[in-house]
Amino acid sequence: MNLKSLTPDLILINGDIHTQDPLIPRASAVAIGGGRILAIGDRDAIQPMRQNHAKVIDLGGRLVLPGMTDVHFHCFEWALNRQHLALADVISFDHLRRKVETWIERLTPGKWVIGQGWNEADWSEPRMPLGRDLDVISPHNPVVLWRCDLHLAAVNSLALKAAGIQDDTPDPRDGLIERDENGRPTGILRELAINLVRDAIPSPSDPEAIDAQKDAVSELHRLGLTGIHDTRLMNDQDGDLALRTWRHLDANGDLDLRCWVTLPGEQLDEAIARGFRTGTGNERLRIGHVKFFADGGMGARTAWLYEPYLDAERGMSMISISDLNAAITRAESAGLAVMIHAVGDRANGELIRMFEARMKEKSDSGTDTESTLINHRIEHVQMIRPEDIPRLARTGVAISVQPHNMILDMKMINASVGSRGRWTYAFRELIDAGIPVMLSSDSPVCDPSPLIGIHAAVTRQRTDGTPSGGWYPESRIRVDEAIRGYTLTPASVHGLSDQLGSITVGKHADLIVLDRNLYTIDPIEIADAAVDMTIFDGRIVYSR
Repeated sequence: MNLKSLTPDLILINGDIHTQDPLIPRASAVAIGGGRILAIGDRDAIQPMRQNHAKVIDLGGRLVLPGMTDVHFHCFEWALNRQHLALADVISFDHLRRKVETWIERLTPGKWVIGQGWNEADWSEPRMPLGRDLDVISPHNPVVLWRCDLHLAAVNSLALKAAGIQDDTPDPRDGLIERDENGRPTGILRELAINLVRDAIPSPSDPEAIDAQKDAVSELHRLGLTGIHDTRLMNDQDGDLALRTWRHLDANGDLDLRCWVTLPGEQLDEAIARGFRTGTGNERLRIGHVKFFADGGMGARTAWLYEPYLDAERGMSMISISDLNAAITRAESAGLAVMIHAVGDRANGELIRMFEARMKEKSDSGTDTESTLINHRIEHVQMIRPEDIPRLARTGVAISVQPHNMILDMKMINASVGSRGRWTYAFRELIDAGIPVMLSSDSPVCDPSPLIGIHAAVTRQRTDGTPSGGWYPESRIRVDEAIRGYTLTPASVHGLSDQLGSITVGKHADLIVLDRNLYTIDPIEIADAAVDMTIFDGRIVYSR
């Protein structure tokens, strides 16, 4: 693209522009045309570029940042869940009961009650809703209520029946059907056992999925997100539907988003046969990583640990390291990068050893580069031994972490691993080691707002300021580091630093304007900040 042939469509003046570009870190004005950044500087330099058709906006000193990218977002599920029962605000079992009862009033008998977001660890009586509880609440409608971390679900008897789960139903591979002392299912399903019920729920039609995604894109703009990585769940049967939906939006000009669509690991052979390659696509829609699972989640006590939980065993491995290593080799040969879910310290330790062995093998064989130019990733790195951090840094593997998930998990981690919680969510130490650290939400596990994520990473506190001083405050990071984790680092890790991640001449004009300056306000106020304007590809797509 010849920038000299373009004239500005939009000029922003009198802003506090933090470009994330180390060559020109600050500016007060920017000219935008043809979807690109044409010039940055001060008002005197930029305003003379104005043509008759250009719109000029005086920002009144407000903060301008690059558009944010959330690199671990179950966006397809989040879009559909927006039509279902939200339980993130539930503060007790009784509160959950009332919300489910109210929701059922709008349904006919037999319709599924689908909810997500409850977190019993923060209730005054931290007990999980069991099947017998849900039977009383909903005797005529099947119910499935995902815990906030998506690694555990509570279901009633009608849901168990729809899934064909009986007393003698064996546990699926990498899943657990919790049973009482008599061997009967309690209604608590962990990991891949949830999919027995999930597969019984009618899938949305293509038009329903398209409408949900179009509505979701508008909400993402309100949050300041201009890019997401739509990340697959375990044994994701809706992966094809999600990809079809994104492709439909793109083909019809409705995809005002940079979307990186990941693929489920269990469909690796199919992805190779279909010719998928990481990074291929266009400026709005690209094929992303292939996702595998090394373990589960701490809330479900299925994250794989070296030492037992204080209230459970050591969790579980979801795939053998030898099988995973072989899958990565096949993926690389086809030009596909992988992302691997790893929460527990044992899961992360095993992955680090695997990547070290792969590095040595490549070195010994004289292989200098991967078949794919995109970095492999580890997702979460929620708990890690301190001695493993420098080893992880030497592998060159990028990671994505979820600061807001830490806020949900604090009480649960204290209860489940005690003082070992010091090495959970160790953001400071990971960044200091030189590891490429990207920030994300894991939504619908957490609120998808990047401002909520920045607040959590910088304060390590809830929005009410607790705990005082922050939870393991030595692992806090700075505002500029958190912003980089949503902007420049994702672009760099995914080979797009020449197009995205900073407000730089020639790059895509994806920007956000905030109502307050994150760099100067009290960090506790960051969660209250709002996006005043979102610009995508040079167009204002949201204005508050």
